[in-house]
Amino acid sequence: MFRCYGFYRDTPRVWSAPSDPLELLVPGLSGKPSLLTPQGPVVTSGQNLTLQCRSDIGYTRFALSKEGEQDLPQRPAQRPQGGLAQADFPLGPVGTIHGGQYRCYGGHSLSSEWSAPSETLELLVAGERTDTFLLSKEGEADRPLRLRSQDQDGRYQAEFSLSPVTSAHGGTYRCYRSLSTDPYLLSQPSEPLALVVSDYTVQNLIRMGLVASVLLLLGVLLCQARHDHGGALDAARS
Repeated sequence: MFRCYGFYRDTPRVWSAPSDPLELLVPGLSGKPSLLTPQGPVVTSGQNLTLQCRSDIGYTRFALSKEGEQDLPQRPAQRPQGGLAQADFPLGPVGTIHGGQYRCYGGHSLSSEWSAPSETLELLVAGERTDTFLLSKEGEADRPLRLRSQDQDGRYQAEFSLSPVTSAHGGTYRCYRSLSTDPYLLSQPSEPLALVVSDYTVQNLIRMGLVASVLLLLGVLLCQARHDHGGALDAARS
Protein backbone atom coordinates (compact mmCIF):
# COMPACT_ATOMS: atom_id res chain seq x y z
CA MET A 1 0.00 0.00 0.00
CA PHE A 2 1.58 3.27 -1.16
CA ARG A 3 0.98 6.97 -0.40
CA CYS A 4 2.83 10.08 -1.45
CA TYR A 5 3.40 13.44 0.30
CA GLY A 6 4.47 16.93 -0.71
CA PHE A 7 6.69 19.44 1.14
CA TYR A 8 8.59 22.70 0.63
CA ARG A 9 12.39 22.63 0.43
CA ASP A 10 12.77 25.28 3.13
CA THR A 11 10.58 23.26 5.57
CA PRO A 12 11.49 19.63 4.75
CA ARG A 13 10.07 18.33 8.02
CA VAL A 14 6.56 19.67 7.36
CA TRP A 15 4.66 17.43 4.97
CA SER A 16 1.29 17.70 3.32
CA ALA A 17 -1.60 15.41 4.08
CA PRO A 18 -1.12 12.00 2.38
CA SER A 19 -2.50 11.15 -1.01
CA ASP A 20 -5.17 8.53 -1.40
CA PRO A 21 -3.71 5.05 -0.97
CA LEU A 22 -2.54 3.07 -3.99
CA GLU A 23 -2.49 -0.70 -3.57
CA LEU A 24 0.02 -2.44 -5.81
CA LEU A 25 -0.84 -6.03 -6.71
CA VAL A 26 1.76 -8.61 -7.74
CA PRO A 27 0.01 -11.67 -9.21
CA GLY A 28 1.27 -15.10 -8.22
CA LEU A 29 2.09 -18.02 -10.49
CA SER A 30 -0.71 -20.45 -9.60
CA GLY A 31 -4.07 -20.90 -7.98
CA LYS A 32 -6.02 -18.64 -10.32
CA PRO A 33 -9.72 -18.35 -9.46
CA SER A 34 -12.69 -18.37 -11.86
CA LEU A 35 -14.74 -15.30 -12.76
CA LEU A 36 -18.27 -15.74 -14.08
CA THR A 37 -21.67 -14.12 -14.24
CA PRO A 38 -24.99 -15.99 -13.92
CA GLN A 39 -26.51 -13.67 -16.52
CA GLY A 40 -24.01 -14.65 -19.23
CA PRO A 41 -21.57 -12.40 -21.13
CA VAL A 42 -24.31 -10.29 -22.78
CA VAL A 43 -26.44 -8.10 -20.49
CA THR A 44 -29.11 -5.51 -21.17
CA SER A 45 -28.70 -1.91 -20.09
CA GLY A 46 -30.49 -1.39 -16.77
CA GLN A 47 -30.27 -5.06 -15.77
CA ASN A 48 -28.86 -5.83 -12.31
CA LEU A 49 -25.53 -7.61 -12.62
CA THR A 50 -23.36 -9.54 -10.19
CA LEU A 51 -19.93 -10.98 -10.95
CA GLN A 52 -18.79 -14.03 -8.97
CA CYS A 53 -15.18 -14.92 -8.21
CA ARG A 54 -14.70 -18.56 -7.10
CA SER A 55 -11.88 -20.91 -6.17
CA ASP A 56 -11.41 -24.33 -4.57
CA ILE A 57 -8.40 -22.86 -2.74
CA GLY A 58 -9.11 -21.48 0.73
CA TYR A 59 -8.71 -17.78 -0.12
CA THR A 60 -10.09 -15.37 2.46
CA ARG A 61 -10.59 -12.42 0.10
CA PHE A 62 -11.03 -11.66 -3.60
CA ALA A 63 -10.31 -8.58 -5.72
CA LEU A 64 -11.92 -7.55 -9.00
CA SER A 65 -10.17 -5.56 -11.71
CA LYS A 66 -11.40 -4.05 -14.95
CA GLU A 67 -9.07 -3.33 -17.85
CA GLY A 68 -8.23 0.37 -18.04
CA GLU A 69 -9.48 1.25 -14.55
CA GLN A 70 -7.58 1.80 -11.31
CA ASP A 71 -10.33 0.88 -8.85
CA LEU A 72 -9.86 -2.51 -7.23
CA PRO A 73 -12.87 -3.47 -5.13
CA GLN A 74 -12.31 -6.28 -2.63
CA ARG A 75 -14.73 -8.63 -0.92
CA PRO A 76 -14.23 -11.20 1.86
CA ALA A 77 -14.57 -14.79 0.74
CA GLN A 78 -17.67 -16.77 1.65
CA ARG A 79 -18.15 -20.54 1.64
CA PRO A 80 -21.86 -21.19 1.02
CA GLN A 81 -22.78 -24.55 2.56
CA GLY A 82 -19.14 -25.58 2.74
CA GLY A 83 -18.59 -25.25 -1.01
CA LEU A 84 -16.06 -23.24 -3.00
CA ALA A 85 -14.63 -20.00 -1.66
CA GLN A 86 -16.60 -17.25 -3.36
CA ALA A 87 -17.17 -13.51 -3.37
CA ASP A 88 -19.97 -11.63 -5.12
CA PHE A 89 -19.30 -8.25 -6.76
CA PRO A 90 -22.65 -6.49 -7.41
CA LEU A 91 -22.32 -3.90 -10.16
CA GLY A 92 -25.90 -2.66 -9.81
CA PRO A 93 -27.96 -1.66 -12.84
CA VAL A 94 -25.78 -2.06 -15.91
CA GLY A 95 -24.82 0.98 -17.98
CA THR A 96 -22.52 1.56 -20.91
CA ILE A 97 -19.58 2.12 -18.55
CA HIS A 98 -19.73 -1.49 -17.39
CA GLY A 99 -18.77 -3.01 -20.74
CA GLY A 100 -15.19 -4.30 -20.87
CA GLN A 101 -12.82 -7.03 -19.73
CA TYR A 102 -12.70 -8.19 -16.10
CA ARG A 103 -10.39 -10.41 -14.04
CA CYS A 104 -10.37 -11.39 -10.39
CA TYR A 105 -7.69 -12.44 -7.90
CA GLY A 106 -7.64 -14.48 -4.71
CA GLY A 107 -5.65 -13.64 -1.59
CA HIS A 108 -5.09 -14.55 2.04
CA SER A 109 -5.73 -12.07 4.85
CA LEU A 110 -2.22 -12.38 6.31
CA SER A 111 -0.41 -11.92 3.00
CA SER A 112 -0.01 -9.04 0.56
CA GLU A 113 0.42 -11.46 -2.36
CA TRP A 114 -2.36 -12.30 -4.76
CA SER A 115 -3.05 -15.29 -6.95
CA ALA A 116 -2.61 -15.41 -10.69
CA PRO A 117 -5.50 -13.62 -12.43
CA SER A 118 -8.60 -15.49 -13.53
CA GLU A 119 -9.38 -15.97 -17.20
CA THR A 120 -10.70 -12.78 -18.77
CA LEU A 121 -14.46 -12.24 -18.64
CA GLU A 122 -15.63 -10.02 -21.50
CA LEU A 123 -18.84 -8.21 -20.59
CA LEU A 124 -21.03 -6.85 -23.40
CA VAL A 125 -23.81 -4.33 -22.74
CA ALA A 126 -26.77 -4.09 -25.10
CA GLY A 127 -27.45 -0.54 -26.34
CA GLU A 128 -27.98 0.86 -29.87
CA ARG A 129 -24.96 0.33 -32.15
CA THR A 130 -24.12 -1.01 -35.62
CA ASP A 131 -21.50 -2.08 -38.28
CA THR A 132 -20.69 -5.46 -36.70
CA PHE A 133 -22.94 -8.41 -35.92
CA LEU A 134 -22.66 -10.84 -33.03
CA LEU A 135 -24.35 -14.22 -32.59
CA SER A 136 -24.95 -15.40 -29.03
CA LYS A 137 -26.29 -18.75 -27.81
CA GLU A 138 -28.42 -18.65 -24.67
CA GLY A 139 -26.68 -20.21 -21.66
CA GLU A 140 -23.32 -20.37 -23.45
CA ALA A 141 -20.33 -19.04 -21.51
CA ASP A 142 -18.10 -18.66 -24.59
CA ARG A 143 -17.73 -15.31 -26.32
CA PRO A 144 -20.35 -14.60 -29.00
CA LEU A 145 -19.34 -15.07 -32.61
CA ARG A 146 -18.50 -11.73 -34.24
CA LEU A 147 -18.53 -10.74 -37.94
CA ARG A 148 -18.32 -7.43 -39.80
CA SER A 149 -21.58 -6.55 -41.53
CA GLN A 150 -21.88 -6.71 -45.32
CA ASP A 151 -24.02 -4.45 -47.52
CA GLN A 152 -26.48 -6.62 -49.47
CA ASP A 153 -28.74 -4.50 -51.69
CA GLY A 154 -28.89 -1.71 -49.14
CA ARG A 155 -29.34 -4.00 -46.16
CA TYR A 156 -26.60 -4.94 -43.72
CA GLN A 157 -26.21 -8.56 -42.77
CA ALA A 158 -23.71 -11.22 -41.69
CA GLU A 159 -23.81 -14.98 -42.26
CA PHE A 160 -22.65 -17.21 -39.41
CA SER A 161 -21.69 -20.71 -40.51
CA LEU A 162 -22.29 -23.54 -38.02
CA SER A 163 -21.37 -26.31 -40.45
CA PRO A 164 -21.09 -29.21 -39.88
CA VAL A 165 -24.08 -29.14 -37.54
CA THR A 166 -24.03 -31.41 -34.50
CA SER A 167 -26.41 -31.91 -31.59
CA ALA A 168 -24.27 -29.45 -29.57
CA HIS A 169 -25.53 -26.62 -31.82
CA GLY A 170 -29.10 -27.02 -30.59
CA GLY A 171 -30.39 -24.14 -28.47
CA THR A 172 -31.74 -20.59 -28.57
CA TYR A 173 -29.82 -17.94 -30.50
CA ARG A 174 -30.00 -14.14 -30.68
CA CYS A 175 -28.02 -11.66 -32.75
CA TYR A 176 -26.86 -8.13 -31.92
CA ARG A 177 -25.47 -5.15 -33.78
CA SER A 178 -22.31 -3.47 -32.56
CA LEU A 179 -19.82 -0.75 -33.43
CA SER A 180 -16.26 -1.88 -34.17
CA THR A 181 -14.80 1.17 -32.39
CA ASP A 182 -16.81 0.38 -29.21
CA PRO A 183 -17.06 -3.44 -29.18
CA TYR A 184 -18.52 -3.76 -25.68
CA LEU A 185 -21.75 -1.89 -26.48
CA LEU A 186 -24.44 -3.76 -28.39
CA SER A 187 -27.88 -3.13 -29.83
CA GLN A 188 -30.98 -4.64 -28.31
CA PRO A 189 -31.19 -8.35 -29.15
CA SER A 190 -33.08 -9.82 -32.07
CA GLU A 191 -36.07 -12.08 -31.55
CA PRO A 192 -34.89 -15.49 -30.30
CA LEU A 193 -34.31 -18.27 -32.82
CA ALA A 194 -34.73 -21.82 -31.49
CA LEU A 195 -32.50 -24.25 -33.36
CA VAL A 196 -33.54 -27.90 -33.09
CA VAL A 197 -30.99 -30.43 -34.32
CA SER A 198 -32.22 -33.94 -35.17
CA ASP A 199 -29.90 -36.88 -35.72
CA TYR A 200 -31.41 -38.10 -38.99
CA THR A 201 -28.91 -40.92 -39.39
CA VAL A 202 -29.81 -42.51 -36.06
CA GLN A 203 -33.51 -41.94 -36.62
CA ASN A 204 -33.38 -43.49 -40.08
CA LEU A 205 -31.51 -46.52 -38.73
CA ILE A 206 -34.12 -46.94 -36.03
CA ARG A 207 -36.93 -46.66 -38.59
CA MET A 208 -35.22 -49.14 -40.93
CA GLY A 209 -34.72 -51.54 -38.04
CA LEU A 210 -38.39 -51.32 -37.09
CA VAL A 211 -39.50 -51.86 -40.70
CA ALA A 212 -37.17 -54.87 -41.05
CA SER A 213 -38.51 -56.35 -37.80
CA VAL A 214 -42.10 -55.92 -38.97
CA LEU A 215 -41.33 -57.48 -42.36
CA LEU A 216 -39.53 -60.39 -40.72
CA LEU A 217 -42.45 -60.98 -38.38
CA LEU A 218 -44.91 -60.87 -41.28
CA GLY A 219 -42.74 -63.33 -43.21
CA VAL A 220 -42.68 -65.74 -40.27
CA LEU A 221 -46.44 -65.49 -39.83
CA LEU A 222 -47.00 -66.01 -43.57
CA CYS A 223 -44.79 -69.10 -43.65
CA GLN A 224 -46.53 -70.47 -40.57
CA ALA A 225 -49.93 -69.83 -42.16
CA ARG A 226 -48.91 -71.62 -45.36
CA HIS A 227 -47.53 -74.53 -43.37
CA ASP A 228 -50.73 -74.82 -41.34
CA HIS A 229 -52.86 -74.54 -44.49
CA GLY A 230 -50.83 -77.23 -46.29
CA GLY A 231 -51.18 -79.56 -43.29
CA ALA A 232 -54.94 -79.06 -43.24
CA LEU A 233 -55.21 -79.96 -46.97
CA ASP A 234 -53.17 -83.13 -46.49
CA ALA A 235 -55.40 -84.16 -43.59
CA ALA A 236 -58.52 -83.54 -45.70
CA ARG A 237 -57.20 -85.67 -48.56
CA SER A 238 -56.43 -88.52 -46.19
